[in-house]
Amino acid sequence: MAHENSLRSDAQANRDRILAVARDALAAEPNASLNSIAKEAEVGAGTLYRHFPTRESLILAVYRKEIETLVALAPALLAKHPPLQAFRIWCGRLAKFGRMKYGVADIVHAAASEGDAQSSYAPMLGAVRQLMDACKAAGAIDAEAAPEDFLLMVGLLWRIPPSAAGEAQVQRILAIAVRGLGAKDQSPETPV
Repeated sequence: MAHENSLRSDAQANRDRILAVARDALAAEPNASLNSIAKEAEVGAGTLYRHFPTRESLILAVYRKEIETLVALAPALLAKHPPLQAFRIWCGRLAKFGRMKYGVADIVHAAASEGDAQSSYAPMLGAVRQLMDACKAAGAIDAEAAPEDFLLMVGLLWRIPPSAAGEAQVQRILAIAVRGLGAKDQSPETPV
């Protein structure tokens, strides 16, 4: 398979569309078939399989794309919003990622290598650190709050079923986690 950066623009558009559809489909139904994802993405099954020869390769690609999106979102949000609001919005996107990961976590863990796990953790930690450092500089959270602790705590989000009750629980856990950082502003999260 060609490296992502060397794909033709139409092939890259197909790949991006497949990943977006797969993210939403897997969040709604972890057992969504590859054929249903191809149909929803308006590509043939052959196109999907050319990019992602196995279900595991598609799930890992969605996982990696979500990590990239979360990492890129941190500085973009900080450029537009006060630090604590940016952090809360980012946490909302993290919760959305958790909904997708809930049903496929076992596949991600089984298919991902130790290198995959480390290459995902470091950028996520960097994004959280960037957001938390901005919050600390603004006096919005406690100076001793640790990004590693926050990521460990919100790792629980992947275990919560994506139901109405689960969504409410996710919001409560995120609120507790942010309060645990010593958040001075208790305003509600602003959705992404």
